[in-house]
Amino acid sequence: MSYPSEPRSLWPEGRGVIKSTHNSLLKEIRKLHNSKGRREQQLFLLEGTHLLEEACAVGHPLATVCCTPQWQEQHQELWERAAKLADRTELVSARVLESIATTVEPDGVLATAHRTATAPPQLSTLGIALETIQDPGNLGAIVRTAAAANADGLLLSANSADLDSPKVLRASAGAWFKLPMAICTDLTAEVSRYQSQGMQILAAVPDANLTYWEVDLRLPTLIVLGNEGSGLSAGLIKKADRQIQIPLSRGVESLNLSIASALILYEAQRQRS
Repeated sequence: MSYPSEPRSLWPEGRGVIKSTHNSLLKEIRKLHNSKGRREQQLFLLEGTHLLEEACAVGHPLATVCCTPQWQEQHQELWERAAKLADRTELVSARVLESIATTVEPDGVLATAHRTATAPPQLSTLGIALETIQDPGNLGAIVRTAAAANADGLLLSANSADLDSPKVLRASAGAWFKLPMAICTDLTAEVSRYQSQGMQILAAVPDANLTYWEVDLRLPTLIVLGNEGSGLSAGLIKKADRQIQIPLSRGVESLNLSIASALILYEAQRQRS
């Protein structure tokens, strides 16, 4: 979307720099801190140099790039790459940048990126499906792990945390742009589709008879996990070809979901190496 222009103050060198935190552009950017704003504007936030680098590396379309003059001087090449992808670029004061960031100490740059429609991941060897994941930090860490473990992609139920929330993007450490992902309104149907294509479906449940290392993960595999509180729905558990568990010491109820996913994904890598 486009934003109305505002009068801007000038730094001594004559460059226009937004100094007012009441600028209408900034008000629109702040709305992206929450799910409603991202949905209405079809935009999401990229905070920090690393995420901007990863977005530029894949040519992801940007709406606005805001940075401090100091950051621009130190990252001229990245600034030029980002500017080619962006609808609008702005220099802002450090105080203004802090007012639109979700982090306590932004590193000098923030961008808004367009939500883009993408085709579902083409899972053929190894994938992960997540149901009702509410913690954005966990979700971002799983994205990062799945990309590192060379998974084909990730499926996420629509009632989960926003895949493009700032916390998810930060926790993914840039892997967000490397891993094919899809939000599924009917995750069970999507899992069934891959099952019909020959992938074995493994449901992680606490009372399974098999441990995760006792199954043959060299086969084309889709790993299905639910949130730590309620676990997987009965429908997805029933759909699974096999149920697997991660053994825990007595008195320990569950593992962090990102740790659980990492154990299973890397066991698959171990078996395949």
